[in-house]
Amino acid sequence: MTRDSPAVSVLMPVRNGVKHLDEAMRSLVTQIFDDFEVIVVDDGSTDGTWDHLERWASDDQRIRLFRSRPRGIVDALEIARAQARARYLARMDADDIADRRRFALQWALLMDEPTVAGCGCGVRYFPNSVVRAGARRYENWLNSVRSHEDVARAVWVECPLAHPTFFLRADVVDAVGGYQDHGWPEDYDLILRMHLAGHRLANVPDVLHQWRENTDRLSRTDHRYKPEAFLRCRVHYLCLGPLKDARDVIVWGAGPVGKSFARAAQDFGIGVVAFVELDPRKIGQEIHGAPVLGVKEALRIHGPLHAAAVGQYGARARIEVLLEEAGLVEGEDFVAVA
Repeated sequence: MTRDSPAVSVLMPVRNGVKHLDEAMRSLVTQIFDDFEVIVVDDGSTDGTWDHLERWASDDQRIRLFRSRPRGIVDALEIARAQARARYLARMDADDIADRRRFALQWALLMDEPTVAGCGCGVRYFPNSVVRAGARRYENWLNSVRSHEDVARAVWVECPLAHPTFFLRADVVDAVGGYQDHGWPEDYDLILRMHLAGHRLANVPDVLHQWRENTDRLSRTDHRYKPEAFLRCRVHYLCLGPLKDARDVIVWGAGPVGKSFARAAQDFGIGVVAFVELDPRKIGQEIHGAPVLGVKEALRIHGPLHAAAVGQYGARARIEVLLEEAGLVEGEDFVAVA
């Protein structure tokens, strides 16, 4: 492709990112797949970020710079997307490090699988000294999500592609409305819209992205990335998909996760028919106006969506096995939501 029509447009918003900017930019300009442009939107930086960016742009004509007042990540991403000239959109954060093979392997996946609308890749949180056990568990879960089938099973649990690793077909992103701000995570919002529109997603299994962990990260400080916001996003799109037409739900799990999911569902007008518990001590109780049932009794109820709402992966897997053995179909009759 020509310089005016690169294969990939990399979207990189940044605000006050001077501390780690050079590492991130260096990892981009040394990619072995080099047919791309980097569209950097400086979202109101005050720390010298712009001067650093100008130096990088003067050395590499693939880097295009834009400035805006502080408007937030969604507006910055949409500014970048409006300037993109390529048929594929990649994401990069200004404090992360991309393996030099990342774009090459993601490009190869989409070329080999033309029905896949986008992909992420494996990630590794760093620096190790500040990465907590919870982040490592999420990292391990994320890296286990590889095929389209994995993504379809995981999509109601968490965002199954790491945002800074997105590599998406631009026409698909445009067709579902691009990045939107609804007061919850913009990446999860986009992925759920793509999923409900029937688009296939996957991950390159290789760990190709170092994802910087720090207490100042937007996902640690902004209310839009709190667990409650993820839950609202999840339930909103469940109502447009598996829970459409005011379908009721049966919540598997009467612990904190199940109770939170049930409250959110009720807030969206979804009826909670029952909770399901394996613990005989909880059976017979009532939570949020719904009875707590045993497995056999719950499986006699036909029509509602069964939602596995437990925090532990092993418990979730056991519930999924029980539902499959009962003849229920994942994605139609039941979903895992935590």
